[in-house]
Amino acid sequence: MRKDIKTIIYLMLLVITAFSCKNNSKKEIKTNAVKEVKSLSAKDILGNPDFLAMSYGGYRNVDHGVEPAIDELKEDMKLLAAMGVKIVRTYKVHLPQATNLLKAISELKEEDSDFEMYVMLGAWIDCKNAWTAVPPDHEGESEANANQILVASYLANQYPDIVKIIAVGNEAMVKWAATYYVQPRVILKWVTHLQDLKKEGKLPEDLWITSSDDFSSWGGGGAEYHTEDLEKLYNAVDYISMHTYPYHNTHYNPEFWGIPKEEEDLSDIEKIDAAMLRAKEFAMSQYDSVSGYMKSIGVNKPIHIGETGWATTSDGFYGSSGSRATDEYKQALYYKHMREWTNTAGISCFYFEGFDEPWKDAKNPNGSENHFGMINLKSQAKYPIWSLVDEGVFEGLTRNGEPITKTYDGDSDALMQDVMAPPLASETKAP
Repeated sequence: MRKDIKTIIYLMLLVITAFSCKNNSKKEIKTNAVKEVKSLSAKDILGNPDFLAMSYGGYRNVDHGVEPAIDELKEDMKLLAAMGVKIVRTYKVHLPQATNLLKAISELKEEDSDFEMYVMLGAWIDCKNAWTAVPPDHEGESEANANQILVASYLANQYPDIVKIIAVGNEAMVKWAATYYVQPRVILKWVTHLQDLKKEGKLPEDLWITSSDDFSSWGGGGAEYHTEDLEKLYNAVDYISMHTYPYHNTHYNPEFWGIPKEEEDLSDIEKIDAAMLRAKEFAMSQYDSVSGYMKSIGVNKPIHIGETGWATTSDGFYGSSGSRATDEYKQALYYKHMREWTNTAGISCFYFEGFDEPWKDAKNPNGSENHFGMINLKSQAKYPIWSLVDEGVFEGLTRNGEPITKTYDGDSDALMQDVMAPPLASETKAP
């Protein structure tokens, strides 16, 4: 992520406030004393179906430089809480949203002692020269990484009743992240650093440390990921946070997606329902591949899903001229299947994501990356949560000052007009 002047100044001020340095040659960083606050730990929350998890970004503008206000963040937290969500995942500790989100949750807790929301705080990690005109150096790391860890540590100490997890990097080891990926040793370095701070009493002892990455990066993919440093990372983290996206694989790995010959005579809705069950099984198989690799190296730690989701609009690979995977009906089925599986299995699933974010593909409003949310930019609940609107859980709550209504004006027949069956298996092939 490019750091503009505003961001750099913000970081410098926050870090100066947060930390001081010892006057020695090592310039050892001193963290603020850990506040004594009694609350649930990550161990209590993760895997508990009473604590639904959601990925969260509050950016509502095509311009990613427009930061959400604290009141807007409060709106979103109230809406997520109404949906049963009690732990959210953030990504951008170097931007004001992370700090402001913690302030917003803290204020909501002061206003209502029953309000409950916890945070998995993301520290962004890049390779050297990432997001610049210079070719990325995947053997080195960005100098900005140290500040990411510094600020994440500070916030974890300032809000120990809210921050329960620090994730070192987001899809930072997977090799298709060609603009910024790092080697596992970089993630290992910072995970070890944070674990050492815990041992020294400079971070809450029950704070969990992980890295959130694609299933392949955790050893569930090709042998190129099976390295000694990855094994060390498995031993260093408190749990594994893996990503799985059957949605993207309807294009990149479509063997599971196309309608098999024995289903060609089914109705379109039966074909779609069967395909979405296969999508769930695809996600489960990727989870199992990570679990299998973990056991093969003699490690036994919890595995939770740090990201998975299904977009509702696409004019690209996943739309009508592509895999035909994209619509609200399929999103609803995927959401239902994933919640049922993970809740039953004791797996936390940080579903991606709470709200549409238009900056993700700013030049293409119909790009799928902009449309993974459960609530759109018009303050409309998408089909997966229409029932919550009917139940009145959003009554009195707003987004951008607007009450939460249903997409398609609640007309399911109109919604189904945009729903297409997947292509036949004989018509699909990986790119």
